[in-house]
Formats: sequence, structure tokens, C-alpha cells
Amino acid sequence: MSDRKIQSALISVFYKDGLEPIVRKLHELGVTLISTGGTETFIRSLNIPVTSVEALTGFPEILGGRVKTLQPKIFGGILGIRSLAEHQSQMREHDIPGIDLVIVDLYPFEETLASTDSEEEIIEKIDIGGVSLIRAAAKNFNDVLVCASRQDYASLLSLLSDKQGVTGYADRKLFAARAFNQTSHYDTAIFNYFNRDRQVSAFKQSIMQSRSLRYGENPHQQGIFYGDFNSLFSQLHGKEISYNNLVDIDAAVRLIDEFENPACAVIKHTNACGCAEADNVAGAWQRALAGDPVSAFGGIVVFNRKVDASAAARINEIFFEVIIAPGYDEEALAILRQKKNRIILTRNAKPETRNVFKSVLNGVIEQDADTKLGDAEKWKVVTNVAPTAAQAADLLFAEKCVKHLKSNAIVLVKNRQLIGMGCGQTSRIDALKQAVNKAKSFGFDLSGSVLASDAFFPFHDSVQLANEAGVKAILQPGGSVRDQDSIDACNQFAIAMVFTGIRHFLH
Repeated sequence: MSDRKIQSALISVFYKDGLEPIVRKLHELGVTLISTGGTETFIRSLNIPVTSVEALTGFPEILGGRVKTLQPKIFGGILGIRSLAEHQSQMREHDIPGIDLVIVDLYPFEETLASTDSEEEIIEKIDIGGVSLIRAAAKNFNDVLVCASRQDYASLLSLLSDKQGVTGYADRKLFAARAFNQTSHYDTAIFNYFNRDRQVSAFKQSIMQSRSLRYGENPHQQGIFYGDFNSLFSQLHGKEISYNNLVDIDAAVRLIDEFENPACAVIKHTNACGCAEADNVAGAWQRALAGDPVSAFGGIVVFNRKVDASAAARINEIFFEVIIAPGYDEEALAILRQKKNRIILTRNAKPETRNVFKSVLNGVIEQDADTKLGDAEKWKVVTNVAPTAAQAADLLFAEKCVKHLKSNAIVLVKNRQLIGMGCGQTSRIDALKQAVNKAKSFGFDLSGSVLASDAFFPFHDSVQLANEAGVKAILQPGGSVRDQDSIDACNQFAIAMVFTGIRHFLH
């Protein structure tokens, strides 16, 4: 566990940016440099002496560059244990020089995967030698320092400068951990590419970016977010984003992305307490807020259109934690920034979520994301009366809302406005009662409204309660053994009912 003086370094990297100051520092420290290919050419361009891998090994690069550093003289120099006499004797016997520093990165597999569908190009970006060199150096961290990413160049340069080419045990172990982080992430990306059809049953995910949070769901819980938040959002104002903010932001954007017309939603504890479409942003805000102005306090507001000053002035009248939109007028931003802690986010991109997973018991469950919605042309009208065109539009809107509420969930909609919702209930009729009572408590006239249920809506009593409230059309997935009970009740009350065949449980 003693200090080690760097006397020789192997450098072979794909990305050269940021490398020059390190190379110059190593040269200044009298370190022998070994390299190959483009990196060797780069070092020579700096007028710094470098030994080629080919000269060291006596073997040329072959197979179009697929085999360059996979040689006993290279790996022996990295893996040889300095304190083991047998290793040192064999290294002398075979003229294998020790290598004390390995600076190697990996072919850009993920970048290639994102830029092309060509399997040939993708496969060629699976690094073999680089991974092997990194793992070898990291394994022998007692004697060797490894730097496996340009993200670590600054740390490496500081270490070289501060300690004049001497490394401590803790330094080498930290860089080894970072190196294994790189190789494990790289292998996970490759595995997931080959396993897109899920023929191999294994759960492997790797996210390199992270940010520490003030705390988790509650102050006594530690919280960390793994992901690249800044690729999706730019924060223009406000306090640090919390664990609960992130959960609600996720719910907010997934709901608002369902809508094409100007829309606004107000989110509280991942559920929409207000949601509406309108001809403009200000109108959408007013209609969404009206759905439940009490619950909106302290919530998250999300739009799918740019926020103007007129809307911002109205929004600014109440307290909320986060506002999300594609953009803001300068005057709107000035208004919204009047609250010091208010988090203002613009969207840079939409999250691409194909799979959803969560920890349960001693493992993880994974599923496809719920991206489906019913198609009005494929609805099964099961009652004597069919929905009118206006009712059908409201039913489509209602399904988008109910899909994003915790089950059991019921929504009441009128003129593309969420006017009542019940969610997280243990029985469907309780969810319906909650939705009706909420709508009435805020003065909504339910006559002519429509209802959407996230799952089966099979019993006569639920239809009867909906009828008493004024509901005239119902959307549900269908498929219950008691479907006929609700169909008969709808016919009795002249209510239209459609089956979508798509359930939207959300837990």
C-alpha cells in the first residue's frame, strides 16, 4: 500500500481533447510514454518523444486495428506485481517493462448506437483492447494508476501536478473504482443492445450521471437522482430541485405530452388535480386551476405551449413550487421570477421511456411503459345510444387524464376540462363518489359530463350514481364478467358506454 512513482505510461485514447496538458506534464516529469495509432501521432505532433507499441512488442498492428495492444509485453507490464519476486523475475526474463500509468478510453459505442442503425458500424465500436487494458490496470491498482475517461483528466492532471508523479494507494484505488464504473457501464450498454428482444432474462441498467438531493421522500431519507436532468430541462430560476419535485415533474410531463391542443395541468403528489385544454395558454391555466383551486396550492404547473405575460400574471397569483413549459416570454419570466424559490423549467427534450421498473421485495419488476390510448374508431359501443361527437372528444380527453391517476381512478370531464377526479381509492364507487363530490364542491354543473374509468366499471350502483350526477357517456376498458350489469344500467338511463379494451392501472 505504498506510494508509487510513475516511470512509464501507456496512452491510447479515442478522444484527444484535454489530453495535451497531461502528456506535457508526464514529459516534464521524465515519464516514458508508450502509445499507438492516432494517439501516438498526436503525441509526436507535440514534439514529445514516444515509443510505439509495435516497437515495444516487435509485432505490428493487425486485422484493421482490431489487434494492437493485446500483447504479453503490454499486459505483463501492467499486471506484473512489483512486490512479487517471481513476477519481477519473469518480467526481466522476457524483457517486459513495467507500465505504471494507463490512460485508455473506449470506442464510442453508445454514441454510435444513437447515430446509426448499421449493425456493422455498431459492432465495430465494441472495444476489446481498451476494456482489457482498463480492467488489467484497475485490477493491479496496488501498483498501477488507471485513467479510463476524459472526464477524469482534470483529476489526473491535478494529481500529477500536486504529487509530482507519485501516487498513493488511495489515489490508485479511487481511479480503479472509476475505471470499473466505465467498463461495467460499457458492457451493460452492449448487452442491452444485443438483448433488445429480451431473449436473455436479466435486469441490467447503468446510468453514469447523478446528483445528490437534499433528502429523499422525507427529510430522514437520503436521496440521489441518477440521470441527466439537464438534457431534458433547463432551470431558469428557483431553489434546488428535490426528490418529490422530480417525481412530480415526471408525472407532469408524461401527462401533458398526451395533448396536442394548448393545455395545462396542475399536479399534486403525482396526480392531476386540474387539467384542461383551451384556445390559449391563459385560458388553459384558468380552466385547469378551476378544477381544484385548493389542491393546486403548492403544486406543479405544466404547459405544452410557450407562456406569455398574460398567463404569467394570472399564474403568479397563487403559490406553486414548479412551472414547466417549452418556453417563456421575457416579460413572463420577469413576472414568474418574483418568487425567489419558484422553480422555473424549460423543456429541452422529451423523456424516452420504453420500460418502467421499480424495486420490490428483494428484486426489481420491469414492464413496458403504458403508451397506449384507445382509438375512437375502434371503440366498442355496447349501449343502445352512442356518444355524440362532443362527448367522444371529451371521452378521449378523459382517458388521457385517468391514465395518469393512481388506481382506482375515475375522472369527470366536460368540454375538455377535468372537473372532478377520484383516485387512489380501494373501491371504484368510492373513487366515483370522490370525483362527484369534488366537482360539486367547486360549483361545476355535471349535467352532460362524461366519465372515464381506469379499469372495469361493472356494477349497476356505479352507473346509477353517475346518472344521478348528470353523466351522459362512460368510457372503460371492459372485460369484466359483470359487464352486462353496467351495460343494462346505462341502457336504463340512456347513457352511452364504450369499451376501449385498454386498462390503465397505475400503482
